[in-house]
Amino acid sequence: MMKFSALFLVSTFLLSGVGWTYPARTVSVHDGDTLKVRLVNNELVTIRLYGVDAPEAKQAFGLNARKRLASLVSRRDVEIEPVETDRYGRTVALVRLKNGTLVNEVMVADGLAWVYEEYCHKELCLGLKDLETSARMDKLGLWGDSNPTRPSDWRREHKTEEWYQKPMRALETIARKIKVVLHY
Repeated sequence: MMKFSALFLVSTFLLSGVGWTYPARTVSVHDGDTLKVRLVNNELVTIRLYGVDAPEAKQAFGLNARKRLASLVSRRDVEIEPVETDRYGRTVALVRLKNGTLVNEVMVADGLAWVYEEYCHKELCLGLKDLETSARMDKLGLWGDSNPTRPSDWRREHKTEEWYQKPMRALETIARKIKVVLHY
């Protein structure tokens, strides 16, 4: 009976929509929306910021976005609030600094990331859209460019380039060996 009660409480908590967080320490920043953290058990986890899409490293403002994210989180303790796991196995999450600052919001407010409308479905996304609108009006970051390109469009346009193809070919080879079909 005790196990059933505990299971009921946990499932009620998870289904209630109440977010849970866990502490981590940032180990590295890959780009403007992806970082690697170390959990208290020393496990390394790749985190993708929920609701935002920052320019790619080789894209205009990609380096600026990476530097800004690094300035916010590098070697700092953060709170991770997981939302989902993406198709690459990354934890898609809200990331907060110890002072409560939501890193996802800062990246959009500073004009260094778009709201990723295709995947942003929480109530929080309305606030992110307002922050993006303000950054656009103030011409902050990438919005100072006359015609910024969405990272998703940029990735689609550059899929045939050699630097993109090498990792994809490696994934295809591995997938063939373990008989998995990749969809991209």
